[in-house]
Amino acid sequence: MTDPSLSQDRSVAVVIVAAGRGQRFGEALPKQYSTLGGMTVLERSIQCFLEHPRVTHVQPVIAEADQHLFQDLSLKSDKLLDAVPGGANRQASVRAGLYALADHNPDLVLIHDGARPLIRVDTIDRVISALYEDDAVVAGIPASDTLRKVDDAGHSCGMIDRGEIWRAQTPQGFTFEKILAAHRAAPHENFTDDAALAEYMAIPVKLVEDHISNIKITHPDDLAIAEALLSEGMQADVTAEVRTGFGYDVHRFETGDHVMLCGLSVPHTSGLAGHSDADVALHALVDALLGAAGLEDIGAHFPPSDERWCGASSSLFVEEARRLITEAGGQISNVDVTIICEAPKVGPYRGEMRQRVADLLAIDISRVNIKATTTEGLGFTGRSEGIAAQAVATLQYHRKN
Repeated sequence: MTDPSLSQDRSVAVVIVAAGRGQRFGEALPKQYSTLGGMTVLERSIQCFLEHPRVTHVQPVIAEADQHLFQDLSLKSDKLLDAVPGGANRQASVRAGLYALADHNPDLVLIHDGARPLIRVDTIDRVISALYEDDAVVAGIPASDTLRKVDDAGHSCGMIDRGEIWRAQTPQGFTFEKILAAHRAAPHENFTDDAALAEYMAIPVKLVEDHISNIKITHPDDLAIAEALLSEGMQADVTAEVRTGFGYDVHRFETGDHVMLCGLSVPHTSGLAGHSDADVALHALVDALLGAAGLEDIGAHFPPSDERWCGASSSLFVEEARRLITEAGGQISNVDVTIICEAPKVGPYRGEMRQRVADLLAIDISRVNIKATTTEGLGFTGRSEGIAAQAVATLQYHRKN
């Protein structure tokens, strides 16, 4: 297990490149606005990143002439930024997206083709995870067919070792500052993908394995193939498995002037006893998350006998639980926390608590609920001997084929 003190997640933005006109598609409507399984190709390409817990911003880049088409899409999320117009070629369009993200200054950026609607969650996870060690990462597929060179007349003139050949796909991920600097340094080149630009700028590129279902819609036949893949459940989002976990924790009062609840310091006439910061609400939440993921309990991951956690912020425990869930291909759909005490009053802090938990879990605040109740003077909480908390977490796991 990674030490949570070293696993502070980096912010991840995504540029969706969708400014092409799709001449090879042969239809009046640009291919990214064609319908696929009840949604447009572009909607599917964007939505999978909007729903990903590690993504903080999604920046679409579209053709100026397609503004009316883009506005008709059913996309709603705080992560979604206003679309910006693309350029004369792919590189210019990516550069426009990167420039638009500069004010947000993400740590990492993924660049994805708007015409690849079947990207899977585990591919996104692999690219992001690899960026913790490399500055440039490409999702790709190792060649499986026999490869031959041909001369100008179309005759075979030798074989190519397929062990050295990969098909480069997207997303392609980068350290934001480095790929932005690369685009600024080579504004007049015309690279077909950003990995080529990275290599041109002497940035080593790592490849991670993708799925064959992550096809690019280029010809009308590709749309039919994508429809077939969806109907067979090969795209992860159509086969989500829902899991639920429950957590409960108690901490007694001790001498102090505040308690930690949902990551906030709340003034009180007593403190809470515990090996860490004794945030009873976050401890219950972590147990709910770990329970839904089938990953033992909080004590197994952060034992009170371990001095590393003496006085530690419980926020680290939440972030580590989220990391473990994400690495296993899970997404946090919803959490519900109930704080049980006579005092302090939770109501004045409820909004801040929801936002803090949403930030820790990298989900929208609408997916977080914080409640408080008393026990009408009954039991240890009714006697003001301590605080209890319970939590429920709902996760989605995408079955891998």
